[in-house]
Amino acid sequence: MRRFPVAVGRPGWETPVGQFQVIELVADPIWEHPATGVHVPPGPDNPLGSRWIGFHRDCEGRRGFNGVEVLTVEGCVSSGFHGTPQRDSVGRAVSHGCVRLFDEHVRELFELVQLGTPVTVLP
Repeated sequence: MRRFPVAVGRPGWETPVGQFQVIELVADPIWEHPATGVHVPPGPDNPLGSRWIGFHRDCEGRRGFNGVEVLTVEGCVSSGFHGTPQRDSVGRAVSHGCVRLFDEHVRELFELVQLGTPVTVLP
């Protein structure tokens, strides 16, 4: 068993609570801005860090304040574990529903899970 400090979803963009399973594993992911579709390639500026471990997909769309503006996302959104270049965000409720970890921790977690690994998110 491992414990890691994390960042979770901000008010209005809460991390989904419940029983899930790992549905996607991606090393060096490409991040797509959920509203504009702009892509950020793998590298030090990628908001997902170096690993993505998806555990939830919701295709009802979302609308909420993201801290700067009201963001409307049509179609599917995903939640998962990922790294972050914003180390100071870990320990706070600041994401758009994902669980952010320090990049070295998400790399460790990535090696411990596989597709179908159970994920429990508590309130």
